[in-house]
Parts: sequence; structure tokens; C-alpha cells
Amino acid sequence: MASTCALYIEICVCVHLETPFAPVVETTLLDIARVSAIAMEDREVDAQLILQSSSMEGIEGSDLIAALQTQLKSMSLRVQELEAENAAMASQISRCCCGKVRLFLVANSDRSVVYGNVDSDNAGLALIGGSEEERRDCGKRREGNGWFGEVGKARACKMSPGCERKNSKPTLLRYIALKIMYFGQRFYGFASQAQMDPTVESEIFKALKKTRLLVSSEKEAMYSRCGRTDRGVSSVGQVISLFLRSKLKDSEMLADNREISPNDTLEEIDYVKVLNRVLPNDIRVISWSPAPVDFHARFSCLSREYKYLFWKGNLDTTAMERAGKNFVGQHDFRNFCKMDAANVHNYSRHITCFDIFSCKERCKDDQLWAIRIKGSAFLWHQVRCMVAVLFMIGQGLESPSIIEELLDTERTPRKPQYKMAPELPLILQSCEFKGLNFTCSPDAQKVLHEHFETELKSHKLQAAIFEEALLSCLSTTNDGSPLIKEVKKATHVPLLLRPTEPSYEERQAKLKLRAQE
Repeated sequence: MASTCALYIEICVCVHLETPFAPVVETTLLDIARVSAIAMEDREVDAQLILQSSSMEGIEGSDLIAALQTQLKSMSLRVQELEAENAAMASQISRCCCGKVRLFLVANSDRSVVYGNVDSDNAGLALIGGSEEERRDCGKRREGNGWFGEVGKARACKMSPGCERKNSKPTLLRYIALKIMYFGQRFYGFASQAQMDPTVESEIFKALKKTRLLVSSEKEAMYSRCGRTDRGVSSVGQVISLFLRSKLKDSEMLADNREISPNDTLEEIDYVKVLNRVLPNDIRVISWSPAPVDFHARFSCLSREYKYLFWKGNLDTTAMERAGKNFVGQHDFRNFCKMDAANVHNYSRHITCFDIFSCKERCKDDQLWAIRIKGSAFLWHQVRCMVAVLFMIGQGLESPSIIEELLDTERTPRKPQYKMAPELPLILQSCEFKGLNFTCSPDAQKVLHEHFETELKSHKLQAAIFEEALLSCLSTTNDGSPLIKEVKKATHVPLLLRPTEPSYEERQAKLKLRAQE
């Protein structure tokens, strides 16, 4: 009985609906609690507590018991009235379509998520008003399995007299991971940046909104990305995670990240197919996987693998591979990155795999090769700096021992100034996670295959045009000498003799000095 009354009080106070009996709730709450305690525990209560009620003053003995029994009966009838009014009010709220009552993104006990009007089957949901300010007042918080609105601070609008009452089903959301491919040449990096457009991320969110798979803001959708690739860098294995619309009704299936059966794939929205219809040609979703709501694309990643493509030419790939093996293990890579002393204070990274190998692609007498580097995490521009030094070794300009010397930050505390390797040949190859099971429907996979084949043929046609242009420039003079004379190469200055950048300690001291000014 007490819990029923408490439920009504909570709804009446938090929802602020006007009812004819709302004014008497506060005055009857204390008496209901006292009478309920007597009825449920069947024992005497503190006489002083009972006498606090004006209706009980001056009554003693058997008269007190009779008075209590009478009041108990009265209160029981009152509770029944309140319960009936509760049911009518809940029904009225569920049918409200005035557009002012919305649900904040919250997770149920079974970790399925609902975003829409209140429904009696969706336990634990919180009602809030329409503005961002009201949502902040709601006291939302992150608690392991998702976002929860605090019921005690929940709010809803009053229903206007002309409010339409139509059935409105809640929107089911599912936390998923998307694996994405993109060709980075025309983008200002992956992550959205102020006044820098287009980015891969901005194009993805345009597609999510256009397809109405995204029903909340980026923050409310618990969005995360695995890698933040730079301008011009491509990927065939980038991973993002967020809440998207789902059409599954099985809450256990929504909450589970188990391997997906063919039947599950048929029942769920084909995220790959739907998004690829509206994404630009140089971005494609490759596959998707259900994910637990405590998953984070960046911090849940076990390892990342990068691949850097290059034409062999006259490079000594054997010397490059021998030197590159020194990267494997736990090292301080401050001399192989762009240092951000204000935000990054640990430059130690673990490289688990390094190798160099030839690819099938050829161009006349030259062959395409690739450098593969795998590690738990990478610093800003780390791979491009590593490759730049390897190219110097491959050209015979630096000794393979230079890698060990630059990794020894006690002997070489300052990074020598050198140019990074170009960004275009760099690919984020894959991101490894535990427990994710990526899938792609047969229909979507077929369309993907056809798209990549079309794009490949298109780029080969462009390559053929450039080859024709090259052949037209290779004509010679009448005496047989070439038109293009060999350009004199610039003198190489050894890395350890070059000017250096400030050390981490010097950068920190400068930052502290600025903060004091």
C-alpha cells in the first residue's frame, strides 16, 4: 500500500499534472504510511508518533484502536481511488502526441534502449522536457550499462486541451559497431573539425541523419571512434560505435553481442545496405556488429594495424626490414612523432609486429611494396615518421643503427628535424576487438563488391590516361639525348647533426611559464 501511494506521489509531483485530488496528497501521505505500518506489521506503534496526527489527539486505549481501524478502512478506499486515477493518468500520457513529451536516451535493465513516448512495458525510463536546458536538469549520468535519467528529476509537459491522442510506439535503439572504408585523398582527416570540411566523420553523420538511423545527438548516442586518421590517410578497417535505430523486438537479442545468426540478420535493419545508398563513393560501411553498451571504439581496441605502400625503386628493402625490427617492443617514440606536450605525457608505445613485403602491382620495371606495422596504440604522425627514417635507410643515407639511437631518449632527448613520409600511401588496415562479430548481408556484400570493382576500373582508366601522357613526354631530340636532364640531388645532412626540436621537458617548462603569465 505504501509503495502504491509513493508511486502516485512521485508521478503527481514529478509530472506536474493537474488532478482534482492533488492538493490532499501531502496531507494524507503521513497518515497512510502510519496506518500501513500498523496493518502490515500487526504490532503496536509508538503512541507519540500516532498522536502527531491531529485526528488522534486525546484518544486512548480501545478507542484508539477503533479509530485506527476506521481510518485504515478510509485510507484503503482512498488508495483504490488513487490507483484508478494513476492508471487513467498513465494511459493519458502514453497517448499524448503533442510533441512536447520526449524520452531521454536511457537503458533498461536488460540493456535494450528506448527513445520515444512513455510505455508501461519500459521500466526505468525517465520523462524530460523538450529543451537542452531541461535535459541537463534531468541529471543524466553514465552508469556502466548506459545512460540513465534520474526519475526524481524527471519532467514532462502539461497536455494541452487540444492534444491529439494517438498510439505512439517507442523507438528501439541498439548499440552497434560499424566497420568503415574510406579513401582519404579529399578529406581533412577522419574526425570532424571546426571550419574544416569535408571530413569522413561529417559525411557519415550526414548519412546517419538522412537515413534516420540516428535519433539523438552525437553525445547522447554514445559515439566513439577507434582512430583519428590525418588528412589524406585512408582506411579499410576504421571502427565507430553508437546507438542506432533497431527493428528487433527481442530485448535479449538487442542487449546481447553474441554471434549473429542468418535469421537475426534478416530481422534486423541492414545497416550496411541502408547507409551505403547515401554515402559518397569514397566512403563505404563494410560490416556491422552488435556491441555491449560499455564498449568504446577507442579504449576497447586491442591493437591497430597500419600499412604503408611505396614503390621499391632503388630502395634497399633488406636494410629497411633489418632496421625496422628494432621498432618491435615497448619503446619511447617521442623522436618518431609530432609531440603534443600539452595533452600527451606518455610517449611509450608497444609495437607487436613489423614487416616489409612485395605486392602484386607493378609499373614497368618497378614493383609496389608495403610496410606493415601493428601495435596497441600510436602517437600523432608516428607511422609516417617511422617510414620517413626507414626511407633514409633504404636510400643508404642513414645507417640501420639510427633507429636504436633515436629510440634511446637519454642519448637523443630532442627529435632531429626531418620531413614526414607522404600521407596518401598510408592505410589504417584493421582494428582488433574482443567479442565483436562483424557481419554483412549477402545483398549488401554483393553491392559492395560491385562498387569496389567499378571504382578500381575507374582509377585504372585514370592511370592509363596518365601513362599515355607520360609516353608523350618521353620523346627525344634528333641527336638521341633525352629531353629531361637529371636533377642534382640535395646534399643529405645526417639526422644526428641536424637542428633539433625542443624536448618534452623544455615544452612543459614553456607551457608552465605561459600559464603563470
